[in-house]
Amino acid sequence: MNKHAKPDMELNLAGEKSIMNNKGLMLSTANVLAEDRRDWLQEMICQEYARVEITPPTNQGLFNETLLHEWEKLRLSVIRSHGLTLERLPREPHKNSQDNYLAVILVSGHYLMEQDGKEVFLEPGDITIYDATRPHRIYSSTGFSKLIVTVPRAMMRDRLAGVEYCTALQVSGKSGMGAVASSFVQSAARQAENMRPAEFSALAGQSLDLLTLALTSVRPQNFNLSRSRSVSLRLVKDFIERYLADSLLDTAMIATGTHLSARYINDLFRDENTSLMRYVWARRLEKCRKEILSFPQYSVSTIAFRWGFNDLSHFSRAFKNHFGVCPRTLKFDSPSPVS
Repeated sequence: MNKHAKPDMELNLAGEKSIMNNKGLMLSTANVLAEDRRDWLQEMICQEYARVEITPPTNQGLFNETLLHEWEKLRLSVIRSHGLTLERLPREPHKNSQDNYLAVILVSGHYLMEQDGKEVFLEPGDITIYDATRPHRIYSSTGFSKLIVTVPRAMMRDRLAGVEYCTALQVSGKSGMGAVASSFVQSAARQAENMRPAEFSALAGQSLDLLTLALTSVRPQNFNLSRSRSVSLRLVKDFIERYLADSLLDTAMIATGTHLSARYINDLFRDENTSLMRYVWARRLEKCRKEILSFPQYSVSTIAFRWGFNDLSHFSRAFKNHFGVCPRTLKFDSPSPVS
């Protein structure tokens, strides 16, 4: 279980979970006393997705069954539920692990979702996406089943410029890219227990590619790609990769090379909970670690200087802070690469 879900520590109710074939974590109201189900379900959703308030159905009992699959850097949720209303309120705090976009594929039933003044009504097979950290409302008067693909914000922004303009839009599952993406993810969910873990994991990237293409098909036509924060961030990161070994690489050089202001660039990285130069240092340290492990014939100082560091003692301290081990210790404790 990754940072997204910690039911063993946080859902402190007996008997509410079970592991199914080591392929996923099942969380169900069926294992909770009827009088506790609303509170339990609200707490589960608050921990796993977003902090919401639940209004149970008035014409049937409260039921929700959620199967969670960790899926590389994504997560796939298979959900069956009676009708209910979920509402995330403004200014409600959220965990860093919930800084995600949630792509919804309706499998059966009917489903209404509202966000940013837009309202989308889904039919089986349809897709939509919403920002888990922003106010939203989900409503279904009858039972439904759906899939949710949880995508970290930074990853979604890298994949889809202007994703913030795609929330609460309907991607039809009847034809085109929507049909392809919907069918692919549904098939992956159905066959998860019949695949080896490596096979199932390999489908995560392909599923995200297809979902991205499907969402691109409904992105507003008047969206200006050149002003997209996603495109700008990708531009900056590409520039950094090209000049990462240059010891003169700094904020001014990056701002000049990308034709973006230093303030705007730092604002982009603030969205990822870091700063521009912290990102540069992290990338350099990662390159150094890879070469220390891959090229034992090179000294630590040679590798450090090659990747833009000009103070070896400062490099060693930064490396240990980042990876928890000194670079020289890593070099001599690591097995030689097999030729």
